[in-house]
Amino acid sequence: MTKEKEATLPKLPEIKGNETYLQKYFILRKHKAQVAWRKMKMNKNCYLFLAPYAILFAMFFLYPVVASIFYSFTYYNILQPPRFIGLNNYISLLLEDDIFLIGVKNTFIIALITGPLGYIMSFIFAWMINELPRMIRSVAVVIFYAPSIAGNCFVIFSVFFRGDAYGYANAFLMNLGITDNPIYWFTDPRYMLPICMVVILWMSLGTGFLSFVAGLQGVDTSLFEAGAIDGVRNRWQELWYITLPSMKPMLMFGAVMTITTSFGVADVTMQLCGFPSTDYAARTIVAHLIDYGQQRFEMGYACGIAAILFLMMILCNKAIQALLRRVGT
Repeated sequence: MTKEKEATLPKLPEIKGNETYLQKYFILRKHKAQVAWRKMKMNKNCYLFLAPYAILFAMFFLYPVVASIFYSFTYYNILQPPRFIGLNNYISLLLEDDIFLIGVKNTFIIALITGPLGYIMSFIFAWMINELPRMIRSVAVVIFYAPSIAGNCFVIFSVFFRGDAYGYANAFLMNLGITDNPIYWFTDPRYMLPICMVVILWMSLGTGFLSFVAGLQGVDTSLFEAGAIDGVRNRWQELWYITLPSMKPMLMFGAVMTITTSFGVADVTMQLCGFPSTDYAARTIVAHLIDYGQQRFEMGYACGIAAILFLMMILCNKAIQALLRRVGT
């Protein structure tokens, strides 16, 4: 932006010392909104080019989110018009629906274990692969990325953990004399969630892994020479002070994809443990959402579940952003 255009922007109003913190906050927010509106008017041609994508984005992304939040305050069964019921759906979810609380617990366990572990594994494998020659690196990327695009290939684990003596895991344990009877991996509540987390970790090298590979390839090699002059002495210091700060956008993208994948788990648990699972031991929030949305057609209740899940993901995203800001400091 030229100096002439900058001169036309609204000036920051004077903030008096006797004003409260809340008043100062709203004054600053109002000023920022005025500046943003003025900049939009100055660059209206750019927004005209952006309009087709913005319209499609609003129609297929923003509108469904807003509509879901609206329907979460209604009773809506598709066959009848939605009827406003206030916070009844949320009260029922948090205070009366024990199965939903089991789903919240299981989802948090899966997210807290497979999320960080899968994120770290994705970066470590990408970092190791980045050191390989070009042709070998390309093959390794395909091998590591393949499980995430294999569709329902994870059902092969139902053969490994089959609940009789013909399952590979049971046969191995029985041959070693560790157990005399087959273990019902996908019907015993003690084993269902851990086995599902193993499968989720196997599938965790997804889009975030590719972004890490691309980010490592884009790091300017001259920064390592400058770092050596400034006192960087080993690979760990290079990683913390040069590599990670240089690929913060990729780290953020990988974190968002990991959060989305971790909180959106449903297919793995439903395919392997059944729907519903024994004692709801492998129930997740999304599985509960599918139950009420696609099986019972209680769309208002399902939208309430979706709204709570959306809020949880936003809060986790904010926490991850705060952590990534400390990288390299």
